[in-house]
Amino acid sequence: MKILNSLQSYKSNKPATVTIGSFDGVHLGHQKVLNDLKQIAKNSDSHSVVISFEPHPRLFFNPGAGLRLLTTNDEKIDLLAKQNIDYLILQKFDKDFSNQTAEDFIKALVDNLNMKHLLIGHDHQFGKNRQGNFELIQSLGSKYGFKTHQIKPLTVDGIKVSSTLIREALQNGHISLANKLLGYPYFINGEVVTGNQLGRTIGFPTANINIQSEHKLLPRQGVYVVKSIIDGQEINGMMNLGLRPTVDGTKQIMEVHFFNFDKDIYGRKIPIYFVERLRDELKFPSLEALKAQLKKDAEKSLKILGKK
Repeated sequence: MKILNSLQSYKSNKPATVTIGSFDGVHLGHQKVLNDLKQIAKNSDSHSVVISFEPHPRLFFNPGAGLRLLTTNDEKIDLLAKQNIDYLILQKFDKDFSNQTAEDFIKALVDNLNMKHLLIGHDHQFGKNRQGNFELIQSLGSKYGFKTHQIKPLTVDGIKVSSTLIREALQNGHISLANKLLGYPYFINGEVVTGNQLGRTIGFPTANINIQSEHKLLPRQGVYVVKSIIDGQEINGMMNLGLRPTVDGTKQIMEVHFFNFDKDIYGRKIPIYFVERLRDELKFPSLEALKAQLKKDAEKSLKILGKK
């Protein structure tokens, strides 16, 4: 996958089959669109081209609304690369771009990419004042010589897959639902930093994970079954996401206890994959009571992991 920062950077003699969207999460619905994109591109001897935006349009228009994203820009790029598309164009979303009319944007796609096919979602709109709906784009297709394909929403077990629904599931602690709609375990990349090392004193040493993106969505506070990949090896564990009320914590932290693992990984950036939610975070009367609960959590985690 070649990554470009503008439409003007596309220099291929081949025409393009294009889709447009934020692609936050690159979930199963997005993956269906990308599969259709690749098939149409193959059938028409054209390149598959994804146009996405940085920053997310909702962050641009309303930065104070507190939107949290399923994927950082780097994570989205990595997930899209796994879909084997030909080109990703990361369009800077700024005032000038947002003021383009839908027709001006479509004409730019035709002029710069020699676009012959355009795939859009069933309710996708773009351009100034969101004028670019399916009917308008169809008429522009006749004018500029490209074919428009409207992609129906994907449903899983009767549920329409969307980034919004996945965000809501994670915020409510419904990890299994979120993972089902994503098509992979939700993950967070973070740096392992030094904590207060209290876990070592009760037999559960933890890696504290520092999240470096302010817009990354954190699931609901609680205790989770998790996995990571460290030095190419899958490592199982359990994680507490919360305030640690038993020791009067006041700052939200992510601390992971890895099973049968004792490598020094301070300062390293690692992924944490959420497998299942165990319980709410609780305040215990003593460290001994906390230790007893952690033993139960570990046993339950290992049982869950054994079934995955």
